[in-house]
Amino acid sequence: MAVSVNLAKKLDKDYEDKLLKDILDAPVDALAGLTPRHAEALAALLGIKTIRDLGSNKYFATAGVLVALERHEG
Repeated sequence: MAVSVNLAKKLDKDYEDKLLKDILDAPVDALAGLTPRHAEALAALLGIKTIRDLGSNKYFATAGVLVALERHEG
């Protein structure tokens, strides 16, 4: 099954047409809105160097799940 996602506003221009693997291996400042300074802080504080590291970090993953769960509270 093919899946298409428009990430144009979520990534820096240099990464908009890259393969998913290349995006995940990119530095976190490839995400629109994050700067090299943010990337340095994440690397220094949490060892996060790539988008893959950020997305699989247990703290960020837990926070993402909690936010998603809140949307489904009745």
